[in-house]
Amino acid sequence: MQEKTINISFPINENILFSLKESREQFTQDLRFLSALMLYRKRRLSLGKAAELAGFSKLDFIEKLKIEQEPIFDYNEIEMDEIFADAQKLP
Repeated sequence: MQEKTINISFPINENILFSLKESREQFTQDLRFLSALMLYRKRRLSLGKAAELAGFSKLDFIEKLKIEQEPIFDYNEIEMDEIFADAQKLP
């Protein structure tokens, strides 16, 4: 199945870019990364799909998470217990 790319746009006041001291391109890249990060945190996108949305390779996205001091994996205590229990079942 061939993937189709769509463009999404919305208006913002130009003064927002002036306040941020960012170009349109930098603002767009920041929005893509922050959207991908939020969807990844909420577990709505996998790491790979979040990287794709952000416009990064998986490894570059992981590096960006590291730079931003964002956890790559964020498991709660119950999930960690399940992971360790499953690991103990391995031969």
